[in-house]
Amino acid sequence: MLVQQEALFAARAFLRGEGFTELLPPLVGPVTDPGGRGAKALDVDYYGHPYKLMTSAILYKQASLRGFPKLFYIAPNVRVEPPETAGTGRHLVEFHQIDVELAGGSRRDAQEVAAGLLTHVVRHVWAAVPEVLRELGRDELVFAELLAGKFDTCTHGEAVARLAGRGHAQSPDAEIDWAGERLLSLEADRPFFIEDYPKGSRGFYDREDPERPGVLRNFDLIAHGGYGELVSGSERESDYATIVTRMRESGENPAKYAWYLDLAREGIPASAGFGMGVQRLVRYLTGLDALWQVSAYPKLPGVVAP
Repeated sequence: MLVQQEALFAARAFLRGEGFTELLPPLVGPVTDPGGRGAKALDVDYYGHPYKLMTSAILYKQASLRGFPKLFYIAPNVRVEPPETAGTGRHLVEFHQIDVELAGGSRRDAQEVAAGLLTHVVRHVWAAVPEVLRELGRDELVFAELLAGKFDTCTHGEAVARLAGRGHAQSPDAEIDWAGERLLSLEADRPFFIEDYPKGSRGFYDREDPERPGVLRNFDLIAHGGYGELVSGSERESDYATIVTRMRESGENPAKYAWYLDLAREGIPASAGFGMGVQRLVRYLTGLDALWQVSAYPKLPGVVAP
């Protein structure tokens, strides 16, 4: 918890220093992010209406850009993960994200903010509570390459080929699976980006590359050392007709998103952004084995807990 406190302090200081405004996200809404690797939203009765607890506040981030062109949330999220994910060490039902969005931004802009944010947090935490990290068995040398240089980048296709060369069968049409992420993560000596995921592997809001149909202008930031994905982000679709088409292609009913589509019809800014998992960040900093170890009140998938 001491490491978490310093990580959140550093994240806010960095983002505010870069001109971002912190807003408070909603907790319930008529719809939420549909794209969560088998996870489901939790239903709540909202005065007789079937609302959802937020699995991600991404739609509200886009809406808020109309008033704040650079914004962030420290956002609580609830995702009813499949029970089989309880053993991955990387999933909780209840967690938080550092959610960032910038109007007019490109994928590269979002990646630079994400890399700068992670670097600043690591540097600050080691300066603020080095004795806590050492008591937990962490060595500062683990982060030497992160603090010293530029993050590496590979495409989804390149990652699939690397995994195939190591005997791991990874579908070229899907997100990198958790075992594959871990393999790539263990080989690295610093965090790295995977970009250009295939269309259909992510939500309707990830922008398709206009020059390469079927390829998304998105990315993940993978932590080294076996810790896997820390950040997921993308350029966003902002054109009303394109958003409706992408919803239908992904099996979503546009009528459910009426409030969001009304805003898109009026005009929402083109943007790019990302979410960085707070608990995953703290686990990476501390070197612990699982997310439940860095949460005061962990909700493991399939396990009923207070």
